[in-house]
Amino acid sequence: MRSRLLLVVGAVAVLMLVSGTAPVVAQTPLGYVAARGQTVTPAFEGWYINPDGTRTLSFGYYNRNREEILEIPLGSDNFIEPAQFDGVQPTRFDGNRHWGVFGIIIPGDYTGPVAWTLKNRGKTFMIPANLKTDWALDALLGEASGNMAPELAPAEMGPWIAGPGGLKMDPVETKAWTATQFTVWARDDGHGGGSAYGGGRTTPVTLTWFKHSGPGDVTFSEKSGRIDVEGGSMATMATFTEPGEYIIRVRANDSSGVSGAGHSQCCWTNGFVRVTVN
Repeated sequence: MRSRLLLVVGAVAVLMLVSGTAPVVAQTPLGYVAARGQTVTPAFEGWYINPDGTRTLSFGYYNRNREEILEIPLGSDNFIEPAQFDGVQPTRFDGNRHWGVFGIIIPGDYTGPVAWTLKNRGKTFMIPANLKTDWALDALLGEASGNMAPELAPAEMGPWIAGPGGLKMDPVETKAWTATQFTVWARDDGHGGGSAYGGGRTTPVTLTWFKHSGPGDVTFSEKSGRIDVEGGSMATMATFTEPGEYIIRVRANDSSGVSGAGHSQCCWTNGFVRVTVN
């Protein structure tokens, strides 16, 4: 943990050089937190190896506003380089720290740079991925207790996917202000921080839906729900306020939560749906 903290401070030093901010930023790596008026910065969480030999780079963010949600559209103020990896990052930034929000898949032998840049409040923040072994994650290996990440699938028969990099579901086309159904399947190993849930039953999977990116607002008829570990589905109706290209995200986690296991990126799984709204 100590070495990881030092690396985070180093990353903030990169941010300071790019943005030209005052030295106080380097002295307080996480910055100041307030209800409104603060910045949002990208965060590189680490990387893990996928079953096919590719690697997933996990990214999150830190919005230092407790109440203010920032919207930063894709483009000159929100981009990933090289351009071949751009477009998977969020444009909506809810308050506080958010771990492992999306992943970038790179070939197993890729050694080039990958960096996410955000511009807001008159400052520019850039965070590069680090492919050194110090940044390897246990996202697919589970915790020492044996707890594994929940799995998501587009249908009961699969394919089942785990990890922050997530499940990529088939794209959907709809119209603005037309409620559209989205369904996902989830299951888990039943472990969750070593605790039992209600009468000796193992902890269920909690599913939560988010607007990930897009020009307008997105509302969900069911923002969150629970599924038994044996497996089941959850459906929600999403309504989009403006035409454009969107990504919605669904996160599956057990009772170990996200913030409690953020350093290892276990145990939750993301799912993503690209939506074209006419």
